[in-house]
Amino acid sequence: MNIKKSIYDRGLGAYLALAFSLMTVVLTLILVEVIGVFATQQVKSNIGNGLAELALQTSDKLDRGMYERFREVRLMSLRSDLTSSQVDVAEKRQVLDERQQTYGYYAWIGLTDINGKVLVSTRKMLEGADVSQRPWFRNALQGKNVGDVHEAVLLAKLLPDTNNEPKRFVDVAFPYANRDGQPLGVLGVHLSWQWAREVEQSIMQPLATRRQVEALIVNDSGTILLGPTSLRDTQISMEPYGIASDLSSGFRVLKWSDGREYLVGFSKSQGYADYPGLGWTVLVRQNIDDAYAPVKRIQRRVLWSGIALALLFSLLGWVVARRIAQPMRALADSAQKVQLREATEIAVLDASYSEVHQLTASLNALVDNLLHKEAALKELNQSLEQRVQQRTRELEDALASVRANEARIRTIIETAQDAFVGVDLNGSITDWNSRAEQMFGWTSKEAIGRPLIQLVVPERFRNSYAGAMNIFHRTGEINLLNQRLERLVVNRDGKEFPVEVTIGLAGEKDTAFFSAFLHDISERKKVEQMKNEFISTVSHELRTPLTAIRASLSMLVDGMAGELPADVQGLLDISYKSCERLVRLVNDVLDIEKIESGNMEFHIRKQPLLPVVRHAMETIDAYARQYRVNVQLDADIEMDVPVDHDRMIQVLHNLLSNAIKFSPPEATVQLLIRQMNDRVRLSVIDHGAGIPAKFRNRIFQKFAQADSTDSRQKGGTGLGLSICKSIVEEHGGTISFESEAGQGTVFHVDLPMAV
Repeated sequence: MNIKKSIYDRGLGAYLALAFSLMTVVLTLILVEVIGVFATQQVKSNIGNGLAELALQTSDKLDRGMYERFREVRLMSLRSDLTSSQVDVAEKRQVLDERQQTYGYYAWIGLTDINGKVLVSTRKMLEGADVSQRPWFRNALQGKNVGDVHEAVLLAKLLPDTNNEPKRFVDVAFPYANRDGQPLGVLGVHLSWQWAREVEQSIMQPLATRRQVEALIVNDSGTILLGPTSLRDTQISMEPYGIASDLSSGFRVLKWSDGREYLVGFSKSQGYADYPGLGWTVLVRQNIDDAYAPVKRIQRRVLWSGIALALLFSLLGWVVARRIAQPMRALADSAQKVQLREATEIAVLDASYSEVHQLTASLNALVDNLLHKEAALKELNQSLEQRVQQRTRELEDALASVRANEARIRTIIETAQDAFVGVDLNGSITDWNSRAEQMFGWTSKEAIGRPLIQLVVPERFRNSYAGAMNIFHRTGEINLLNQRLERLVVNRDGKEFPVEVTIGLAGEKDTAFFSAFLHDISERKKVEQMKNEFISTVSHELRTPLTAIRASLSMLVDGMAGELPADVQGLLDISYKSCERLVRLVNDVLDIEKIESGNMEFHIRKQPLLPVVRHAMETIDAYARQYRVNVQLDADIEMDVPVDHDRMIQVLHNLLSNAIKFSPPEATVQLLIRQMNDRVRLSVIDHGAGIPAKFRNRIFQKFAQADSTDSRQKGGTGLGLSICKSIVEEHGGTISFESEAGQGTVFHVDLPMAV
């Protein structure tokens, strides 16, 4: 009993010493096993690399052989005795026949013209035939000089049948040209596939009987070109077999279509010199049992040695483990009782080593801590359940609110007077209200999900629509948003009609979409057209009598009827000025109508700017003297600009007349010309009262005048600045102004410089 107690008092250290001794033995056994495994892997690697080397030799020999044919055919295409039109056909055929005899695998050699007609060939086969649709002919003209293996088409019945197998060829073809480099035709060669079979046999035949090795040649599309008869012409895929496209050679263990496993060495054709190769892959396979027979013998020896040692040390370990585990099992039984609620603490074992006593105390402390935490966890769980219920109710309320808002928005859209169309970022329709159904004739069910461009965009505008969408996808920007635009659309019947559309972008990221409200403005356009036609007709009808009246009044004012009484002369002056004003009004109305209808003609050409400016100043000189105002030109540069001479004089005349009209007597109106980067700026400066602030935002609108008092005192139609703006914009320029009350006004015309 004392001895037993002494052992227990010694503690876990004694048992660990014994355990370390056992571990040393076990590690020795593991080391032996690892050495055996590495030896096995090395042997397998050597066997696999041997097959890969055979595949590499075969692939290299195929590439070198094809390179010789590739180089030889290219040199033949450069021979003048074959390509020259001065050489007789019989002599060319003799050259081709001699070349065929030098290499027995040349099945056919032929020379065609540029249209694919065979001019001369070996043994006169296919002479006169049209081969323009054959791949080797077309590819040669496109720079592809080598064609993959294929069965004979035109030559199948012309060549002798020696082995009762389909005739197969590899094509090599080069275009030939005259001295100027102009292609005259193609020199084509059909190389018998029997050549590749003999290359394979020359390498594999010495090993086939001893190692039972088979070779296969696979093209880049996965078709077996050469190999066992049962596999020939079948299709395989390299990727599932683990032969990655970026590996040129190696080996794999593969399960073949016959259900058997093979060790396969592979090598991909890389070409040779300037021969690009055809992408062939050479596979050399050997049955896995035959290939790894030496490996299995090594594995069996290592296995039996390991089993013997493992049994021996397992017996010793079991005896020792039971001794060590006995107190731990008693401790586990006590802990299980606590788990089953049969006890509240782990019993302390008297007959045990000191570490077990310490572990028992720690476990009891842990059990007590867990019991307290379990109670706290139950309380927390109840609190969490209450919070989850509260959150669930809040989410349900929020969801109900969202659904109510969605229903309200849909009701607003459906009852809107305008058509509403929603389009996702891919251009497909997502929303289509009832007004859209009436406008375009497509029901919501028919429209949603279809591309917008197919339903409403006229054919001639679809390219610009697609271009705008592409720009948006690249940059995330589009310049059509939040503006009222006029566009032409088409309905289901193919009828085009104008609409006023406002486009917006709603949502974010994946939920973003375009929203578009469309209003049919067909009737408004008809009214505008009638108005323009009416204005044009009335203006033309007024112009003829006004011209006659103006001429008559001009003669009377100039004294053509003799001296008139002063009161009559005063009335004539008033009538003449009123007639002049009416003529200007009619001319301005006609110009506005031409601009809006796009019928105003512009003759823009590159010309010096200063003569145009001086001409405009000459035309305004009399008008300036009438108002006792000086006009001063300040130009520090002289340059050419692309302008319409008459239209630019019209712009300057209008701006100068306005400046003169609103300047006080004895004032000076300045006309400045300055260069602003790549533009020319013309500035007309007056020192009048300035433009009222409330009028500035509509100064370029038609019939816009500061107030009726100005109209009576200064005259004018209110159309001049609108016409000026349209003319300047047609020149690719801009017009702007600066004004300060009581200080005067500056109008700027910016024009592009001549390139």
